[in-house]
Amino acid sequence: MTDRITSWHPAPSRPRYRPPPGAVDAHCHVFGPQARFPFSAKAKYLPEDAGPDMLFALRDHLGFSRNVIVQASCHGTDNAATLDAIALSNGKARGVAVVDPAISEADLAALHAGGIRGIRFNFLKRLVDDAPKDRFLEVACRLPEGWHVVIYFEADILEELRPFMAAIPVPLVVDHMGRPDVTQGPDGADMTAFRRLLDSRPDVWFKATCPDRLDPTGDPWDAFARAVAPLVADYPDRALWGTDWPHPNMQDAIPDDGHLVDMIPRIAPSETLQRKLLIDNPMRLYWPEERT
Repeated sequence: MTDRITSWHPAPSRPRYRPPPGAVDAHCHVFGPQARFPFSAKAKYLPEDAGPDMLFALRDHLGFSRNVIVQASCHGTDNAATLDAIALSNGKARGVAVVDPAISEADLAALHAGGIRGIRFNFLKRLVDDAPKDRFLEVACRLPEGWHVVIYFEADILEELRPFMAAIPVPLVVDHMGRPDVTQGPDGADMTAFRRLLDSRPDVWFKATCPDRLDPTGDPWDAFARAVAPLVADYPDRALWGTDWPHPNMQDAIPDDGHLVDMIPRIAPSETLQRKLLIDNPMRLYWPEERT
């Protein structure tokens, strides 16, 4: 791991679609800057710096108001870069941490004070060396009030993970819908299995995100739009959206963030759905104290 990887677009277009005031980019990351926040010795990739100044400039360029910053696997369980970005956001960012399952209650409380509202469990073997379900479940039972668990996996292990997810005692948010094969369409095996998960408990949420990762047909990602729009329509109160900036490990197909934003009205055609996806749902999870 010697080469620095750039996976963000150097000049994203301004989207045709303008998000409503107060819209939240509910899935993004920060990398470094490495001089202040070194990457984990276990990191599977070494990205170029993509710090909070770049993230907040992109937020404004795309027309969003807030960010939910998800701890990237390359930083391991040292959440300092994510906490730094939240602190610099003037209240416009909250976060999701990655923690050692043995973390103390005092350290969880410190993360809460720093703007963290959930923890992430990553089951992608190419990104993490170990994902101990028993220890993950133990820490999930000790989270501060109002927190949730974000879980990242691929569709082929969904059934294997079902008992583990059923045992988690807090709300679940599934990153990128569990990476279904969207070319199967809205009624394909992967999306049907994911709907069974959503139907299994009312507090499973999902991120209708990453057409660039999930749709091999490429921009404008028509297969993604066809497969995901019915899911958002059928589960409107549990859907979130985010850019996934700065697009970890997408250096071979770097998406234009403006085009990603233009996917929003294709998967959420009405103003009502757009408000749920971009404002009501993320505010309920990350800024509940501001809801009226």
